[in-house]
Amino acid sequence: MRNVRTYGILLGCWLLLGCSRQVSGEAVAYRDLTDIREAGVLRVVTLSGPISYFSYKDVDMGYEYEFAQHLCEELGVEMMLRVVGTTQELVAQIAEGQADLIAYRLPCTAENKEKVLFTERSYVANQVIVQCKSDSMAKTVFDLNGREVFVVPGSIYEERIQHLSDETGGGIVVREAPDSMNVDDLIAQTAHGTVPMTVADYDLARVNKTYFGNLDYSLEISFPQRSAWAVSKEAPELAAYINRWTRNTKGKLYFSAIYNKYFERSKYFESVGLARIHTGSRISSFDDLFRKYAPTAGWDWRLLAAVAYKESKFDPQVVSWAGACGLMQLMPSTARSLGLTDDDFHNPESSIKAGALYIRKMDRLFPGIDDPEQRAKFVLAAYNSGPGHVFDARALALKHEKNPDVWDDVAPFLLLKAEPEYYNDEVCKYGYCRGSETVDYVDVVWRKFQDYKSWVKR
Repeated sequence: MRNVRTYGILLGCWLLLGCSRQVSGEAVAYRDLTDIREAGVLRVVTLSGPISYFSYKDVDMGYEYEFAQHLCEELGVEMMLRVVGTTQELVAQIAEGQADLIAYRLPCTAENKEKVLFTERSYVANQVIVQCKSDSMAKTVFDLNGREVFVVPGSIYEERIQHLSDETGGGIVVREAPDSMNVDDLIAQTAHGTVPMTVADYDLARVNKTYFGNLDYSLEISFPQRSAWAVSKEAPELAAYINRWTRNTKGKLYFSAIYNKYFERSKYFESVGLARIHTGSRISSFDDLFRKYAPTAGWDWRLLAAVAYKESKFDPQVVSWAGACGLMQLMPSTARSLGLTDDDFHNPESSIKAGALYIRKMDRLFPGIDDPEQRAKFVLAAYNSGPGHVFDARALALKHEKNPDVWDDVAPFLLLKAEPEYYNDEVCKYGYCRGSETVDYVDVVWRKFQDYKSWVKR
């Protein structure tokens, strides 16, 4: 989020370049390709979300974000990112000359076409039924008659499934999920068999399939809907460049790498609890190293071991979908900041030492939490998702009159940070978070720690 904070500092300088015209009685500066190259900065605006942009383990990520980075590299300019809360704000940023590019899947509606120039970096997607693979799963919309479909109340998904039920004779049983649940939660519950099926956008279903391999999203229930990146109507040269770049992108090596990272590579290992494995009086072959570096973290060595087991299952060579490496699954940028070289990422002792240092760093961010168990759970959450999302969840808890120093009071708000209503709240600074992953992470690691304590001496 550093780029977001510095955006306004340079805004005045950028407005000195480019053409201008009157909007609501005020002169507004617009920039095209030449102006952008002269300034050396492309002003990009997006929304926080699981596909567009999010922060994970203190690293900026997102499918659209990474492609925008490559666009800037090929243009030879820096990217200055602003994250806003709604699609209306995206359009306003372009219309008012405060941004150059919408790097988001903006719906290609007639209203938006009047205000922005859409590019060829476009997508066509439907709403789909998400269900578990089985011989009895629904294969056509008529198979949905008599079946329960769970949706978020008041969502576009509820509206569509209600219309579909009317169109097919009124036989679909539409169930509203509790207000605290979001689409990601419903997809996870579908994968676990808690609910029979739900509705989601095609691309969101694809992302979740990488977490839950038993999901099927082949049944489409809406007309195709087109969305695309967009620029100002005063920037035809930039649009033409992006169109050429888009046509050439599929031939680039990074295209498949980014696509596979978000839509193909399984994240199942990181999203599940791990079974109890007893190995006599030892937890792993790295027990001596956990004992050696646990004082650095200020933790029981068995809790440090529980983190490593959840992160890597004690495999020093593992690399996550996001690029985290080694026993302690540190992101490369984090590992380097802790003194590791690229050659150290998969070295067991280096990884455990760096992991302990990072835990100590996270621990210092929660000085007001005196209870050791509560503090450790907040540190675990920060280790998994990055501290910013934990700060946001604590701020939400305080706003809603819950105790920000008690994990069980804060965890529900971390779950809610997958919902725009909450991650766009004024008290939140770090945007979208797949909070269910972090809440599960804390639960699994803590249970593993209790398990270790029951059969391995301190």
